[in-house]
Order: sequence, then structure tokens, then C-alpha cells
Amino acid sequence: MSDIPAPGERRADPLEPRLSAWEARTDLPLTGLAVAFLVAYAWQVLDAGASPGLGFWLEVWLWVVWGVFAVDYVTRLALARHKWRFVGRHLFDLVVVALPMVRQLRALRLITVFRVLNQRMDTSFRGKTGVYVGGTTLLVGLCASLAVLDAERHAPDASITTFGDALWWTLTTISTVGYGDHYPVTVEGRLVAGALMLGGIALLGVVTGVIASWFVEKIAGAEQSIEDTTRAEVRLLREELAQLRAELLTRERAELDSPAPDSPQR
Repeated sequence: MSDIPAPGERRADPLEPRLSAWEARTDLPLTGLAVAFLVAYAWQVLDAGASPGLGFWLEVWLWVVWGVFAVDYVTRLALARHKWRFVGRHLFDLVVVALPMVRQLRALRLITVFRVLNQRMDTSFRGKTGVYVGGTTLLVGLCASLAVLDAERHAPDASITTFGDALWWTLTTISTVGYGDHYPVTVEGRLVAGALMLGGIALLGVVTGVIASWFVEKIAGAEQSIEDTTRAEVRLLREELAQLRAELLTRERAELDSPAPDSPQR
């Protein structure tokens, strides 16, 4: 068995036993809250005709969940023995907690949901990576579309005013194509765009690496197969040469050992 953890699989940190125990206990509940957060946020953004009362309670729920994540971060920081090490390894969590403006990105904790797929799959590491990359791309695309629509649709001179516009903008941005027919005009929308551009480059890099590793593996496998075949053929040739040599030696000995025939008389 390999000691390398599979993607999405949490490994206990021997330097932080209390922190690891807390994360193991809260991982699933926080993932459930992230799902509920994403559903409520999508409802709030997409249901433009919702009643004021519903909009108020959705907003309350979003802030409550954000508060739970903030408490979780503070608790983990308090449990960590090496504070600066924890802060350095959880900069994304700190940004999300410190900037409520981008709190919807906390839904990216949904990546832990793919652990269930990881535990039930019996494929190579590359196959698991493909599942994570695909799931992460869809999740990032959905969150970015909702975030940019929420920031842009009521802004003056906005070109992203519907969810379809937001999806199209997300697709062209994350793929680094950038047609320019839709673009954010607000500060928050541009922050989302910048994060999505960086994420798109990173995802393309991962996908390229996965494809490259597949080609390298296939080429290496073909070369190994050719090498094995060549070695087998060389081995057979050596055996045949050895047999021929043995037969020649046997015939030479037989000729030397046999008596010479009498000369014919005239």
C-alpha cells in the first residue's frame, strides 16, 4: 500500500493532534453547512422575485453559516500549537473569514464531498485526480457565476444581468478565451474575475499535467513492451544458436570417432 494520501483524504497531523481531532469531528457537519450555504445563496441570487421576508431570512441564514465558519477558524487557530504555521497553511480560510464580501467562496469546502467518491473508486491516482478536477471546475464555475451575477446585475452599464450571461462569462473566463462580450464593471465582480482567471490557469495546468502523465505512461508502457519482446526474441535466438552449436559439436565428434573407410583396390 502507498503512503501517499489520496486526493481529498485527510491525514492526521502528528504535530497537531488536537487540531486533527477537531477537524475530523467537524469535517462532515461543516460540509453539510457548505451545501446548505450554496443552496441558500443560489436561491437568493436566482429568485429575483422573492418576497422581502424570504430574502431577509436567506440573508440571515448566510450570515449565520458564515459566523459558524468564522468560529471554526478561530477554534482551530486556538487549538493549533504552531499558530503561524496554521495561518500560513490556511490563508484561504483566513481570507474568506476576514472578507465577508467573498464569503460565498466558502462553498468550496464542498470539495470534501468527493472523498465519498474517492473511497468507493478502485482506479489509478490519475483517475481520482480527474474526478476532483472535474468536480472542482463545476463547483468553481457555479460559485463564480452566482457571485458575479449578484455583484453585477444591478450595476449601471452592467453587461452581466442574467444567469445565462454569467454562465457564458464564466465559461469564457475560466477557459482563458475571454471574448469580451460580457465583463464585470464592479469592484466585487472584478475580484471574482481575477480569482476565476487564476483558477482557470491552475485548472488548465492540472488538466495538462494529467494528460501529459497519461501520454508518458502510455509511451513508457509501449517502450517497455517492445523491450520485453526484444529480450524474449534475443533469448530464443541464443537458445537456438546454443542448440545448433551443440548439434555441430556432436556431429564433429561423431565423424572423428568413426573409423575411416578402406581405400578401394584397383
